[in-house]
Amino acid sequence: MAKSIYNFKSLNGKERVVIENVKPEVNCGQYPAKRVVGEKVKVSADVFTDGHDAVKAVLQWRMAGKKKWSEVPMALISNDRWEATFIPQSQGKYEFTIIGWVDHFASWQHGLKRKFEANQDVSIELLMGKDLISQAANAGSEKKAQLETAVAILDNAAEDPIKAVNYATSTELSSLLYNGVTKKDVAQYSKILTIEVERKKALFSSWYEFFPRSTAEQAGKHGTFKDCERLLPLVQEMGFDVIYFPPIHPIGKINRKGKNNSVDSKEGEPGVPWAIGSTEGGHKAIHPELGMVKDFERLVKKAKEHNIDIALDYALQCAPDHPYVKEHPQWFKWRPDGTVQYAENPPKKYQDVLPFNFETDDWQNLWIELKSIIEYWVDRGVTIFRVDNPHTKPFAFWEWMINEIHKQHPDIIFLAEAFTKPRVMERLAKAGFTQSYTYFTWRTSKHEITEYVTELTKTNLREYFRPNFWPNTPDILNDLLQEGGEPAFLRSLIMAATLSSNYGIYGPVFDYGINTPIAPGKEEYLDSEKYEIKHWDWFQKTKIRDVITKVNQIRKENPALQTTWNVEFCDIDNQNILCFVKTSESGDNKILVVVNLDSHKTSSGFINVPLWKLGMAYDTPYQVHDLLTDEIFTWSNEWNYVELNPYKMPAHIFRIG
Repeated sequence: MAKSIYNFKSLNGKERVVIENVKPEVNCGQYPAKRVVGEKVKVSADVFTDGHDAVKAVLQWRMAGKKKWSEVPMALISNDRWEATFIPQSQGKYEFTIIGWVDHFASWQHGLKRKFEANQDVSIELLMGKDLISQAANAGSEKKAQLETAVAILDNAAEDPIKAVNYATSTELSSLLYNGVTKKDVAQYSKILTIEVERKKALFSSWYEFFPRSTAEQAGKHGTFKDCERLLPLVQEMGFDVIYFPPIHPIGKINRKGKNNSVDSKEGEPGVPWAIGSTEGGHKAIHPELGMVKDFERLVKKAKEHNIDIALDYALQCAPDHPYVKEHPQWFKWRPDGTVQYAENPPKKYQDVLPFNFETDDWQNLWIELKSIIEYWVDRGVTIFRVDNPHTKPFAFWEWMINEIHKQHPDIIFLAEAFTKPRVMERLAKAGFTQSYTYFTWRTSKHEITEYVTELTKTNLREYFRPNFWPNTPDILNDLLQEGGEPAFLRSLIMAATLSSNYGIYGPVFDYGINTPIAPGKEEYLDSEKYEIKHWDWFQKTKIRDVITKVNQIRKENPALQTTWNVEFCDIDNQNILCFVKTSESGDNKILVVVNLDSHKTSSGFINVPLWKLGMAYDTPYQVHDLLTDEIFTWSNEWNYVELNPYKMPAHIFRIG
């Protein structure tokens, strides 16, 4: 035989299976997809070969660092698309890949069946099958005895050919051969992909934001952490499981802002909490009027007793009198006139805030110090951080910092407050942020809402970008809330809390329906709490607060609302009505949400309930129970009438069945 002049060492010409278009795969495998404990990981891929031979595909998965793979057979869905699932039961990184091979036995079965049905002689085919089974039996299969019995049946094919063919093409024989001769010349997908599995609160959480300094019982006083303790039962009763605090650190005195963002603060004005740092300390210090470290630690502990996590603001910026400015001047930008560069977002100016210079030659020490801030507060019991303006810091920093924190503290949740360009928001999610603010606040028409939510839940964004819907923030009072009054507040709350399994509100401003802007056409609040201490009647009853409490209760009692990914929009003959269904994984819990998008007028129309998606019969009446009002209706067929008066209640949350 002539010696080959080609180098075939890197090839196996007998591997004929192609595996491609694998999902979930983020940035060609550069970043992990995201799931939480107990959440299904559905893996799909195109798996095929040349010619007409049958193929088999298997999903292999394991926790990162483990040697042994678990295997799940993949099912052919259609047109060479295969699918399988696994469910991670603990936090951490998981790995998965796909293997495939030509299934000679299944190919033989298919050919045998077609020839037999065409009344052709199959004696040779039966001998070929006997050889395949014998190879498996002789390969050390643990089912050797059963395989030898199969050989004997085919040996007697002449006596009863129908019996032999039926047995040869049976699923019973296929399962015997699955791990035998059929699994040869296996092709493996070229990558090992990863899944980041986090705790369940990463997917299902209800956030309530307030300023600790505005919690005092007496007007004119500065609130404390002990005052915040007094509010824990109220927040728990309202149904929230995360309290988010704006920065709790000392506030700079140099260039301090006054009421309504005045550049000339008056004596006694408290300043903006995001202007962090003074002679009293920086990011690892607490504003003296809030209390001491031991008071904060006590608050965190008490909150956990109420099933509430305290989320801290992580804002990487400094007031001009922050200790870092004097101790590490190389971490800031200095202008030709010898002054330090403050933050700007023209036409806005933030004279009280200095951004870090991430292009400093001392970037490594800067990174280490910024990471140590997170570590300090984690040691105080904090497990959630809302990150201010992460899009103005390098992606590489976030990827490094979050990964380093998760190595020691996998429970930590990071929420990215980035209202910026889509690709930038997506990259932050890929870099490791657990949850992300979104454009929900500005998506107000039916078309905008359905298009945006579909993008979030039905495209590859679903694999790594977990949305957290906020109707308002201290910086954002949108046109809808300004113009729509109480119905707009209720509508925004209900949509945020039912479309997304993570949502939050800035209260008590939201609870009391406060909606006066600083000027026409502006999204900022008049007399914003960012610049002054407020005194709230925390235990005042309002319709909005009652609905908040009811909606949070509904979320906790209905698994269909505890994930974002199951939204299915319904047809309705009125553009002012939005309608969608959400169904639990088991199919037992079915929720239908109907929202009137007109805050001023009654809207009505006929909903097309997708009974086939809900697994329901077309000719059987069914009940819908409005969980907001406790009304019960009996419907039949797909099309059913609804009518919503926004001043009474702008939405239905129906439980079906």
